Amino acid sequence: MNGYSRKILYHLIEYLIMELETRNPYNGEIVKKIKVTNENEALEIFKLSRANQKSWARSLDDRVQYMKNQLIPEMNRGKEELAQIMSQEMGKPITQSRAEIEKTINMIEYFASHAHEFLSDENVATEASRSYISFEPLGVIYLIMPWNYPLWQVARAAIPAMLSGNTVILKHASIVSGSSKKIEEIFATPNFRSIFVKGSSALNLIRHSDGVSFTGSTDVGMQIYMEAAKHIKKVVLELGGSDPFIVLESADIRKAAKNAALGRLQNNGQSCIASKRFIVDEKIYSEFHSELEEAFRSVSMGDQMDPETYLGPVSSDSQSDILLNQIEELRKLGSVSSYGEVAGNLIPPTIVDLRSTYSDEVFGPVALLKKFSTKEEALAIANGLDFGLGASIWGEPSDAEGYIRGIEAGMVYVNKIVASDPRLPFGGIKRSGIGRELSRHGMLEFTNKKTVWIQGQ
Repeated sequence: MNGYSRKILYHLIEYLIMELETRNPYNGEIVKKIKVTNENEALEIFKLSRANQKSWARSLDDRVQYMKNQLIPEMNRGKEELAQIMSQEMGKPITQSRAEIEKTINMIEYFASHAHEFLSDENVATEASRSYISFEPLGVIYLIMPWNYPLWQVARAAIPAMLSGNTVILKHASIVSGSSKKIEEIFATPNFRSIFVKGSSALNLIRHSDGVSFTGSTDVGMQIYMEAAKHIKKVVLELGGSDPFIVLESADIRKAAKNAALGRLQNNGQSCIASKRFIVDEKIYSEFHSELEEAFRSVSMGDQMDPETYLGPVSSDSQSDILLNQIEELRKLGSVSSYGEVAGNLIPPTIVDLRSTYSDEVFGPVALLKKFSTKEEALAIANGLDFGLGASIWGEPSDAEGYIRGIEAGMVYVNKIVASDPRLPFGGIKRSGIGRELSRHGMLEFTNKKTVWIQGQ
C-alpha cells in the first residue's frame, strides 16, 4: 500500500469511528459515549481559542473573579456527578474521587488568592530609571493529560496557565473522555475547551499551540517533546516515576509501614509519585516487612463505587495485562507474595523481595522491597534508575538530613509520602520530566518573562 492509499484508509477509519466508548474496568459496562473530534473541528477550536485569548488576557481581576465566583461554585455543584464518572471510567475508589475534587477546589482558591502576587512585575535594581521583569501569557496552551487523576492533573496545569492569561485546550486520555466532557461543562468558558481527537491528530495539533503540558509515560513524553521541538514550543513534561521510600534504622517502623501501604496503594497504585521501591535498613527489614504485610492484608478490595472499598480495579484490561506480565517477570528476580486473588482487573496488593534491580515503573499495587546496609548503598539503589521524580525518607530527621542532598529527584519528603501541594513546585529530573507545575514557579512556566529597561533621556 502506498502512502496516498494509507492516508485515505486512515481518514476512512477516522470517519467510521465516530464515538469513543468508556467502560467501567470493574464490570465492563459502558459508562459514556463521546463524539470524536475530527482534525478540522479541532483546528477550528484552536483558532477560536486564539481569538478569545486576547480578551481573556486583558484583566487579571476578571480572571480571578471567574475562578472565585464561577468556577469554584460550578465545581461544588457538579462534584458528585464528576466523582461518579471519574470512578466509573478509571476505577478510582469513589471516596478518593471525591477527595480529588475537594483538593482541586482548594488549589483553585489558592492560585486565585495569590495570582496578583505571583504575576506582579519583578523589579530589578540596575542603572536604569526602572528595570523589571513582566510575566505575560504565551497564548494557547495545549494540555495532553492522563487518566489516573482525571481532574487534579488537568486543573493543576490549567488553572495557573489560565490565571496567567492563557487559554487552554485539553486532550484527555480516551478512557476518561466522559470525565473530560464533564470538566469542560464545569469550566463553562470558551477559554477552556476539551477535544476528543484520536491517533496522530493529537501530536499534529501541537504546532497550533504556544505551549504543551503533558503528564504521562516517558515514552510518550519523548514523542511530544520531539514534536514540540520541531515547532519551538514551550513544554512542561511530568513523566514516569519509580519513587524510592527509604526506611532508616531510626524509623518508627509501624508508622513507616502504614504510610508505605498508603503510598503504594492509593489510587489503586496508579500514581507517578506513588512509593514504588522500598529500600529498608537490613537491621529492621524483617519487622518492616511484617508490618507492611499486615497492612496489605487488611485492605478492602472490590467495586470502586462502594464507599468501603480502598483498592479498586486497575484502569483497563490492557493495564491489567501489563501489570500481571510484570509480576511474572518479577518472579525471576525475587520472591513474590500476593495478599488476595486476581479477579478481572482487581489486582491484589503484592510484595516482591528483590534479589536484583528491576528498572521498569510498576503502575499498580506492587511494592518492591530491597535491603541496604550503608547510606552509600541506599543512595546507590535510590539513584540507580533513570527516574528522578520524588523520594521519601523515614527516620529521625537528623538522620534523614544526611540523605536529602544525595538523592537525585525533584522532590524529597521526610516522614511523609510524596504529595503534590499547590504551595510547592512539583516535577522531576532525568527521565521523570522537565519544568515544574504548582507554586509560583509552575504559574510562570507558560509566561513570557519579559525584560523591561526604562532609561531617562
